[in-house]
Amino acid sequence: MDADKVFKALGDPTRRRVLDLLCEQNGQSLGQLCEGLDMTRQSATQHLDILETANLISTVRRGREKLHFLNPVPLHDIYERWVRKFERERLRLLHDLKHQLEGE
Repeated sequence: MDADKVFKALGDPTRRRVLDLLCEQNGQSLGQLCEGLDMTRQSATQHLDILETANLISTVRRGREKLHFLNPVPLHDIYERWVRKFERERLRLLHDLKHQLEGE
C-alpha cells in the first residue's frame, strides 16, 4: 500500500464526495457521478484518476461505459495502522476508569 497516495486522495473534499457517492451506489459511470458533483466531466475524470492511482476505486468496462467501484481495502489498511492501535489504548483506559468508578 502506498499510504501517501491514499492520504493525498483523501485530502480533497471532492474526492471524499466521490467515495461517498460510490458508497451509496457502487458501480457508477462517469455521467452518474457527475450528477452528484458540481463539475465538468474532465474535472471529475482527474479526481477519479487520483482515486484509482491510490487504489481507492477500481473500474470495469461495460461496453462503452466505464463503471467505478469503491475499493475499501486501502482505507482498512490505514485504519489498522493509524486508528486501531489508538483505539485499543483508549478502550483500555475507559475500562480501567469504569472499574475505578465502580470500586472494583
